[in-house]
Formats: sequence, structure tokens, C-alpha cells
Amino acid sequence: MTANSLPPCYLDHAASAPLCAEARAAMLGAMALTGNPSSVHRFGRAARALLEASRRQVAALAGASPAGVVFTSGGSEANSLALTGLAVAARIVSAVEHESVSAAAPTAARLPVDGSGVADLVALEALLAGLPAPALLSLMLVNNETGVIQPVAEAAALVHRAGGLLHCDAVQAAGRLPLDRAALGADLLTLSAHKLGGPMGVGALVLDERLTLAPLIAGGGQERRRRGGTENLIGIAGFGAAAALAGGEIADAPRLAALRADLERGARALAPELRIPGAAAARVAGISCLILPGKAAETQVMALDLAGIAVSAGAACSSGKARASATLSAMGIAADLAACAIRVSLGRGSGRGEVERFLAVWGEHCRRPAVSAAACGDIRV
Repeated sequence: MTANSLPPCYLDHAASAPLCAEARAAMLGAMALTGNPSSVHRFGRAARALLEASRRQVAALAGASPAGVVFTSGGSEANSLALTGLAVAARIVSAVEHESVSAAAPTAARLPVDGSGVADLVALEALLAGLPAPALLSLMLVNNETGVIQPVAEAAALVHRAGGLLHCDAVQAAGRLPLDRAALGADLLTLSAHKLGGPMGVGALVLDERLTLAPLIAGGGQERRRRGGTENLIGIAGFGAAAALAGGEIADAPRLAALRADLERGARALAPELRIPGAAAARVAGISCLILPGKAAETQVMALDLAGIAVSAGAACSSGKARASATLSAMGIAADLAACAIRVSLGRGSGRGEVERFLAVWGEHCRRPAVSAAACGDIRV
């Protein structure tokens, strides 16, 4: 049987989860509506009712009030809104944040991490003591490359004690960990629909509704004047439906953790030189970063793709320009090793057969002559 005759093997759920049937159905229902949610006639009111029902579903996912949910075009916009929309005296960004956070605050102080990729809380205290107040810290809950869980609640306590605010990018945590904005101590929290079975192009910034937030997009009274422009009702309906299913996804975590353990154990048996960044820290189930020294990430991804298996490159060639993974670099991993990192991420539909198929193809690739990774850089997903 050839690779093309086998069913697709999707092991890239951290990049984008497959659209769930419930989200698809909700989106089709929204397509049947005609009105603008801001219109006062019956068509507009029907659209508004669906918008607000979806807002309640997303708020419930975050353990928050619907009044604090601001719908955006995705996680990147929500991150940018959080980093730029508050009147603060200083900003701190962890060294392992998604590029949408670090790019939104290029002059922010950087919070270092340890060798496992966990934020250094002692360093955070020192930063807070040396910066003007109030400071805003942006610290993700789950790293998108390694799956490492950050001590957000502990960091929030330090930040609040110093009179500051905390933003948490929870994009990779939704559907993998229980979320409660207040319990985390997050004044602002970012979500993205397509990471948990909803559609691409829609996300949310969930905030303490008492905060004053300057919009990135002005010119309309939508979203309580925090984000101008007619809401993406079709996408938001799908987001709400996916959010309502997140509890079931979390319940699947033990199964995914066992699958990942099998995957990593099998990979180590095939390649004893394998490195797994963050393996010593607490991680969410289903995300694994694998570094195979001497094997460029790009060639690994291509070999797997030819066999019908989809994974992401933790470090691969991007538009011909080499650049290292900021996350792996912050963890003290040399650029030549980072260029050999791939990410395998499991989710709904992943089973033992997919893991065994990955190991068989990847193991065959391991036995091939090494290819230089010198020309490779980073793809962020």
C-alpha cells in the first residue's frame, strides 16, 4: 500500500485543529441569517441574539463574564490589542511568547526562562522592582512549540502585588486545560477559535470589564467600542460552538498524554540521541517537540509529508531567510540543534495507529544519512 492510498495522518493540531461538526453546523445556521447585529429591526435582533449567545459560550470557556469578551480576527489581533490598548508605564514580555506578542511590544523588558522553558519568577520580581508602575506582563499559559505550562497564577500574584496587570495568551491552553480568567489572575486573556475546532479568522480578548481599553480598530461602536467593525457572525457562531465542546476535549487529556508518552518512548528507542525540550517541566497532553541532531527540520517535515503525515517544523526554512526559534534559543538550545526541531501535536481523532505510523516513517528517516541544517531558520505557527 502506497502513502497516497493511506488516509491522511494529521499530527499538527497545535497549528490548527480540524473544524468540528458542531462548529460547521453553527456556521451554516449563521449563514442563513440576513441582518447586521447592530441593526435594530427583527433581522438585526436575530443576528444580535446569535452573537450574544456565542459570546456567552466563549465567556464560559474562559470562566469569565460575557461583558468582558471582545471578538477579534484571531489570537494575533487579540494579543496586539492587549499589549497596545492599555495605559501602562512599562511592559514585560516573556522570552518564549508567540511572535504576535513580542512584535506588539518590541521595546518591552524580556522575562527569561530556565532550561525547561519555564518563566523565572525571581527574575520577574527583580524586573518589577526596577520598572515604573504600573507594568503589564504578558505570559502565555502553554507554549506553542513545546507544550510547557507556565506559572501564570504565581506570576500574576507578583505582578498585582507590584500594582501591575497580567495578560495571558491562552491560545494553546483552550481545550487542553481548564480556564478561569480570575483564578489565573489574568486581567486579559487571549483565545483563538481554530486551535480548538472552530474556524480560522476569529478569536477573542477576554478581559476584566472594568479595564479601559483603547481599540486598535476605531470607527464603530461594536464590542463596547473596544473593536470597531461589523462582527464576523459566521465565524463567531462557529467559535461559540467549539468553545462549548472544550470540556470534552479536556477530558480526553489522559488518553492524549498516554499517546504522547508512547510516541516519545518510541522515538527515543529509534534515536537515543533525541532531545525533547521541556520534557522535564509540566506540559499539556498532546504536544511534543522533538530535536533529532543532524536532521534538518525541513527534511523531516518533507519526508513525513510525502508519507501523508502532517507535522510542523520547530525550526525550518522560511522564505529563504534563516532565523532561530526564539523559544528554543531562550531555553539555551544552540541554533544548529533548534534547526532540527519538529513539533508533533495530537488531538481529537488521534489514535495509536497514527502514532505507530509516525514512528515507522520517522524511524526510516532517522536511518538515512544526515543532512545539514545550517541553512534553516524558524517557522512560527
